[in-house]
Amino acid sequence: MVVRFGQARSEPVPEALFSPRPNWPAGGEVMSLADLRSRVPADVLARPQRPAFHSVLAVTAGSLRSTVDFTDHHVEPGMWLWIRPGQVLQWRDLEQAEGTLVLFEPEELDPGTATLARADGRHGPVVLPTDEEDRRALDLAVRHLGREYSAFGGLPADVHMQLLRHLLAVLVIRLVHVATRDDGSAHDPNDAYARFRDAVEQHFPCTHRVEDYARLLGFAPRTLTRATQAVTGLGAKAFIDRRVALEAKRMLAHTDWPAARIAARLGFSSATNFGKFFAQHTGTSPGAFRSAVHTGRSATGSSGTTQAVCPGS
Repeated sequence: MVVRFGQARSEPVPEALFSPRPNWPAGGEVMSLADLRSRVPADVLARPQRPAFHSVLAVTAGSLRSTVDFTDHHVEPGMWLWIRPGQVLQWRDLEQAEGTLVLFEPEELDPGTATLARADGRHGPVVLPTDEEDRRALDLAVRHLGREYSAFGGLPADVHMQLLRHLLAVLVIRLVHVATRDDGSAHDPNDAYARFRDAVEQHFPCTHRVEDYARLLGFAPRTLTRATQAVTGLGAKAFIDRRVALEAKRMLAHTDWPAARIAARLGFSSATNFGKFFAQHTGTSPGAFRSAVHTGRSATGSSGTTQAVCPGS
């Protein structure tokens, strides 16, 4: 099996844990979509799940539809899909597509590559369109990685693992280049937007106020708003609220916690205030959203166990 589905009583959406094939390299795998379909039942793949590992997919034929963090994505040949640990995923129309899937745990990236890729974050795009030059380079990288993975045993195990990690780094760095080339996210890590984005990721369960982030980072609130607007098209407050709303969706999907517990975990003073916020930003109530996710209906648009890390704590 490719993944192991473990479902605790408090987690209606199961977490997909990486489970390597016996006697093969731990921490990663390269396979075709046909292999995936042969190993995991279609009804399991169609259910919402939270992979604890990276899933990088190149579609080579047909068309694939997937739902990632409650947003539908269509992937055609020439596009790549990158699903990061903690995101809520549903595979849809999997039988309509062919392609190559690379699974790897975050620890398989060396620290330099992980930092460059920000692969341990959740800021990158899910779907990556490529041009002809990208496609040639990425195809070569994934074919080389797949070949060496399939040839496991021809070299000493420690040598082979190092080789696989280096080849994985090549693929990831190539994908990061595609992801950051045109979306304005390839910034100096010390600029206002990048620092604000990373601070929101760390502290959003504690505060939803732009002023608090401005004070923490040493910027004026309007500086953060201008910087965030320039990169994302959103003001700083809207950026914070979007992240809080996403976390609320993940918690509602992944746990059976009552609204009051989720509200407290996300920094709301009451379940009532949380419900008003959620309805304002999603167009539905928390209960209706949870019901839609668990019954397979379309839900508008961990992390489910995010721990607040507050400034000064």
